[in-house]
Amino acid sequence: MTPFKSAAVEHAFEAFPPSARRKLLRLRELIFKTAAATPGVGEIEETLKWGEPAYLTSQSKSGSTVRLGWKKARPTQVAMYFNCQTTLVESFRTLFPNDFSFEGNRALVFDESDAVPTDALGHCIAAALTYHRAGGGGR
Repeated sequence: MTPFKSAAVEHAFEAFPPSARRKLLRLRELIFKTAAATPGVGEIEETLKWGEPAYLTSQSKSGSTVRLGWKKARPTQVAMYFNCQTTLVESFRTLFPNDFSFEGNRALVFDESDAVPTDALGHCIAAALTYHRAGGGGR
């Protein structure tokens, strides 16, 4: 597991219920693994945005923020959020219509019992982390 550089982020993960935390930690690892394998992304900054773990390409400025979250209103679900001002989730819906549950134009939602389609999700994460470089514009 990638060590935490921020105590605040580590505490945010500790605050999640155990089943959500396990799923979110797997998603976190996939973000770091994908970033390391994607040329031009560089080091990922892990921070908090809106109190939730967020992953930024601060060094390379190549991409858009990816954020992880869990909500009390949906206790068996976790989500990977993308900037809703981008076309990312719209693209994911076109490319992977049967692989994910979508929340509007902002998130991929996973039930705690769902198997994560790591190849498809890795593609989505790479697209977010290279959004600006790929001519996506937006944020």
